[in-house]
Amino acid sequence: MATYFDPKAWSPLRAVDLGMDLGRRLFEPGWLDQWTSFTTAWLEPAADFGAGTVTALMPDVLMTLLSEGILSQFGGQEVSATLLGHDLRATLHTLKVRRRGAHFQTKTVLTGLHWNRHPIEELTVIAHGVRLIPGVPTKVRASQLDLNGVISLAGLLEWINSWQPDWELEPADDGLVLARHRRRRIKALAEAEITDNVLSITVHRAHWRKLRAPKRFTTLNPIPLTGLPSQARISRAERVGDHVLFSADLPGVTGSFDLAQIRSAIVAGTTLIVF
Repeated sequence: MATYFDPKAWSPLRAVDLGMDLGRRLFEPGWLDQWTSFTTAWLEPAADFGAGTVTALMPDVLMTLLSEGILSQFGGQEVSATLLGHDLRATLHTLKVRRRGAHFQTKTVLTGLHWNRHPIEELTVIAHGVRLIPGVPTKVRASQLDLNGVISLAGLLEWINSWQPDWELEPADDGLVLARHRRRRIKALAEAEITDNVLSITVHRAHWRKLRAPKRFTTLNPIPLTGLPSQARISRAERVGDHVLFSADLPGVTGSFDLAQIRSAIVAGTTLIVF
């Protein structure tokens, strides 16, 4: 039975004891030589390998080096990255890779994530059907991404306020959200839930110029969430106390990276770039 490949069997508790040794290993000459020789072989596969061997082995070697290097340098610590044009900063807790037939599956767990400066307290990302395509630059493709996360209610409302111009949202008592229209004198207390990419809004009270709106005017039909960025689909989002738990999926992504930049970033502990 296939199991996750975890090169350092890393966990948050072990990171405290292993962090120094793992970090030092990145600067050992043998490890750097391995990176150098591997990068040359990847960019010039005819130099040392037959075509069939390169096709079969290179993705596995690259995934091993990338996961080992990133986890050794950043496990239990803050990592910064530029991912497809988005700035990301978070503490890395898990990075696991396993082969699934001709492709790979990866699992990443992050906490204290800031995505374009918007905070997400915890995020687990499982990438299915991951493929590495040799070249300059090297391409990486995933057929689907599954995301499960936790975000504070205040952080979520601040995020929503930044991209919609009409309403200003803020947390209210009794687990509700207070919505104020920015131009009209309308206020409403409501709660919302997302199931199977459909938004259901329950309005508890609404006022316009201190006049309470009749209930028939505050009953809203469920709203399908079509047209989300990158064809994202939200399967669940519900409030638990001061937090919102959510699950979402993306149909597929494609990115590229420069092996030399990734190697330098791992060794120096600087920003990882996927473009």
